[in-house]
Amino acid sequence: MGYIIAVAGKGGTGKTTITALLVRLIKEKKLGSLLAIDADPNSNLGEVLGLKTEVTIGSILDTISTNPESLPEGMTKDRFIEYKVQTAIQEAEGFDLLTMGRPEGPGCYCFVNNCLRSVMTKLIDDYDYIIIDNEAGLEHLSRRTTRYADTLLVISNATPVGLRAASRIRDIVKELKIKTKKNLLLINCFDQELEKEKLLGMDLNYLGSLAFDEEINQISLNGNSLIKLNKDSITFNRLRKIGEKIWA
Repeated sequence: MGYIIAVAGKGGTGKTTITALLVRLIKEKKLGSLLAIDADPNSNLGEVLGLKTEVTIGSILDTISTNPESLPEGMTKDRFIEYKVQTAIQEAEGFDLLTMGRPEGPGCYCFVNNCLRSVMTKLIDDYDYIIIDNEAGLEHLSRRTTRYADTLLVISNATPVGLRAASRIRDIVKELKIKTKKNLLLINCFDQELEKEKLLGMDLNYLGSLAFDEEINQISLNGNSLIKLNKDSITFNRLRKIGEKIWA
């Protein structure tokens, strides 16, 4: 099994941005084959990485659940799902991307979700590193992808509301019985060190903070990809220093 990094955080904390930068760093360091999974229903990891996503797992599930006649003759449903998942993987330079998306149809997804979890378990074995950009509730991590992660990386801002949300994410991981080896907290858009008193009882190991980065802000405002971010930007350099604590 590859090394799994699950990234989570409340909306607006920059988790997708940081996920994309970690993809770039793992690619830059040539650590091995890499699969990025966009597990947020508000899917935009592909856009941030400079890719246009056309097929998602959600659209595949819709097709199978609402049009069972779409299954090829002689092929079981689970084999068909496995085939469709493979075709949905986008290949880029140095990494692959799989977008979960959001099912839109009225059908029941219980069986297809169970099949998908089995397929994803097999797929994860094909990569050295898997990084998952999760929605805050982590339902995709439990229901569709895997019940295990080597590293849980929670992104937060420095506000009391943000820190409470980060602590709640850790609680949800425990409630869902998702096994994690390392549970880390990274504070974004904060140019100071967080007071230790604010970390009491969080059950997350504090990695440090990332200052506001105007270059990243401008890229986001212009709708461009973070692939264009200068490799010597302040955020990149900071992530390089703490990266091994995340993926090793």
